[in-house]
Amino acid sequence: MTNENMTIPPDDLQRNLTVARPNDDQNLPHIGLAGDTYTILLTGENTAGQYCLIDMLVSPGGGPPPHRHAFEEMFTILDGEIEVTFRGEQSVLRAGETANIPADAPHSFRNKTERPARLLCMCSPAGQEAYFMAVGIPLSSRITPCPKLDEAAQAALKAKAEALAAQYRTEFLHP
Repeated sequence: MTNENMTIPPDDLQRNLTVARPNDDQNLPHIGLAGDTYTILLTGENTAGQYCLIDMLVSPGGGPPPHRHAFEEMFTILDGEIEVTFRGEQSVLRAGETANIPADAPHSFRNKTERPARLLCMCSPAGQEAYFMAVGIPLSSRITPCPKLDEAAQAALKAKAEALAAQYRTEFLHP
């Protein structure tokens, strides 16, 4: 299709500008998950289902276990660094760098440093934010640490995450 044959649909006046202020807006959902704090900046409801945007504060040693899902996922590192494992190969991402994880590809990430890392995570299409809200622990702010859980609470959270994973197009990978 050439540009001259493309038409842009009219403006959808039912949709409005959404502004997310993660440091100031206490109405944003702040979720404790896997030892980290995730703030849901934009939901599928805000973007007509196109994507969601999540502000992640990843503690030292934090990050999800190996998994894959049926949607694209992009990370932009705002501060610190994380190690991404993609199809078994590691790459270190530092502030200012971006990585895209294709749908269905096995991956994980980990903060292997001694200080928190902050990143933006965009998932397309939207839906991952609903999974995080269904599984995670509500927190009061973007910088509230995820509570330390005892073994029983960790096991219960892991079981809940695994039980809901398929509903949200996610699969955990076990060695």
